Amino acid sequence: MIVLEFKLKGKAEQYRIIDEMIRTAQFVRNKTLKYWTENQGVKLVDLYKQCAIMAKEFEWAGKLNSMARQASAERTIFAIQRFFANCKAKKPGKKGYPQFKKHTRSVEYKTSGWEICTDKRCLTLKDGFAAGKFKLIGSRDLHFYAPGEIKRIRIVRRADG
Repeated sequence: MIVLEFKLKGKAEQYRIIDEMIRTAQFVRNKTLKYWTENQGVKLVDLYKQCAIMAKEFEWAGKLNSMARQASAERTIFAIQRFFANCKAKKPGKKGYPQFKKHTRSVEYKTSGWEICTDKRCLTLKDGFAAGKFKLIGSRDLHFYAPGEIKRIRIVRRADG
């Protein structure tokens, strides 16, 4: 897997929308973790179903792309699996019980909800939040990659913007 990093250049309103997207992804992760603690033994498919129920229950959670909600549920199940793997391996010290997140810094999109422009210099987010078009600033060139090769994007809020 190749990881490329770019800065997104946009307007202040677009950055505010990205913050809302990140808070929604955090809410989905925490809600699926709560569902797991109440119903031990649930699988990833059950968490996916819970994401769909959450989208109907909370209108603002439905604005986040369905695959972005599923990616948040995947992060939850990976934390749960890591906890059980640490317990099984009898790792000394704390085992890393899955925690509720207070300060999440990223939202991840799978194959839908976003599009890279034909010139491969801008990214368009096309879910219910409608953040719009961002200019990609980075040292790498995306022209070497076919549009189908890029499978996921993760938008991370960092201290440098």
